[in-house]
Parts: sequence; structure tokens; C-alpha cells
Amino acid sequence: MDEITVKFVETESELEGAVNVRMRVFVVEQQIPPEEEMDDADATATHAVALHGGQIIGTGRLLYRDDGGVQIGRMAVDRQFRRQGVGGRILAFLEEEARTQGASSCLLHAQEYVKAFYAGSGYVEHGELFLEADIPHIEMRKEL
Repeated sequence: MDEITVKFVETESELEGAVNVRMRVFVVEQQIPPEEEMDDADATATHAVALHGGQIIGTGRLLYRDDGGVQIGRMAVDRQFRRQGVGGRILAFLEEEARTQGASSCLLHAQEYVKAFYAGSGYVEHGELFLEADIPHIEMRKEL
């Protein structure tokens, strides 16, 4: 998918597009309440978007932790673009930004059904399954 571009959110319009992807994936498809999907961390997060033909089709965010690491989250790709490498490109983009900023590790909460996706990028399961928004998740970590 060479026509996919991954970049930082730079405008309100791009942030709105990222939020719209999250709403389609998490709220509509997975039926997570909107008030659980949006949180205060959005204001301080570094957001990335994937674009195809000028349209935002995927997103993810990066939060800096006090321990020198980062947390990657809110990874979402529109249904018709899944399994085409879009999520992997967003993940790699966020990891590269974390490295650039001097982060030592990445942590994320993977929905159980996509943990193999993250494992394929070097993430290792840590701890037990837990519920987040009533969906089974597992914490996963990767050293940078």
C-alpha cells in the first residue's frame, strides 16, 4: 500500500479525522461508550494518522510516561483497510517517534484478539488478561 502516508496530526481537521476513525472502530463496531473512548490523555498525546487519497483511514497515539517510556494506544484502522499493513505502519511510526524522543520502552494494552499483531512487532505479553471497556486486553511491552 504505497499510497498510504503516516504523519503526525498537525491541524484540528486532522485530529477530528483521527477521532472519527476511533468512533467508527471503537464506538460503532465494538460498541464502546463514547465517554469511555475519549479521555483527558487525548489533550497531551502525540497523535498520528494514516491517510489514503487524502482521507484519514487510521490513527494511533503516543503518551509519555514518567518512567522514560511511552504508552501507545487508541490504534484503529477503518475496516476496509485492515490486514493491509496500515496498522503496522502507524505502530512503526509511533515507535520511531518514541526512539527519537529518547524513550526506552513501549507499553500498550492490546485487545486479546489482536495480540498476535503486536507480538509480530516484538511486543511481549506481561501479566494477566484484564477488562478494559468490557473487552479482554493484555498488557504488552517492547524495549526500544
